[in-house]
Amino acid sequence: MAKVAINLSTGTFQKEEIIVGIDLGTTNSLVAYIHPETKNTMAINDMGLGTIVPSVVHFPEAGEPIIGTEAKQYLTTDPARTIYSVKRLLGKSYNDIASHTGYFGYTIIDDNSEGMVKIRVQDKFYSPIELSAQILSELRKRAEHALKTPVNRAVITVPAYFNDSQRQATRDAGKLAGLEVLRIVNEPTAAAL
Repeated sequence: MAKVAINLSTGTFQKEEIIVGIDLGTTNSLVAYIHPETKNTMAINDMGLGTIVPSVVHFPEAGEPIIGTEAKQYLTTDPARTIYSVKRLLGKSYNDIASHTGYFGYTIIDDNSEGMVKIRVQDKFYSPIELSAQILSELRKRAEHALKTPVNRAVITVPAYFNDSQRQATRDAGKLAGLEVLRIVNEPTAAAL
C-alpha cells in the first residue's frame, strides 16, 4: 500500500519537496533533480534554453542583471560590466588573487571592511557571494519553472580543493538566492555518486 502524506491542518495532499543538485561552475552551471517516479537524474532544460547555463552576469546600463547565455554575448562587447569566473573569487582576499587581476575584464578591488574582494561595476560594488547568488537564483528560477513547484532546498558541488572559507561563501550565496543548502559536496564525490 502506498503512503500518502496529508497536511492535517488543510486536509490537502502534501507533495514531497524537491531537492535539486546544483553544479555551480566557474565557466558553466547546471541544475538537476532525481525524477520521483523513474529515480533517474534529470538535468533541467527549461524553455529549451539548454541544460548548461554560462556562469556569467551582465549588468546593463539600466534594468535587471542578465544571467547565462544572453549575458555571455557581452563578454567581448561590454567586458567591464560582464562578470565571469566569479567562482575563482569566492572566499578570497585581494592578496590571494592580486597577481591574477589582469586576467579579468572587470575591476576587482580590495575591500578592507570584510577582508574579501569586491567587484566594481560602474558605481556599484558586489561581493563574489552576491554574484554567485545571482547565478544560483537563475538556476533556481529555471528549476521552479520547469518543475512547476517551489524549489527551496539544494545540494551544491564545489571543487575538492575549496577551503572552509570558500565552502562557507558558497553556502552564503545559496542562502542569498533563497535556498537552504543541505550539503556542500566535493565535485569528485558527486561524480562518483
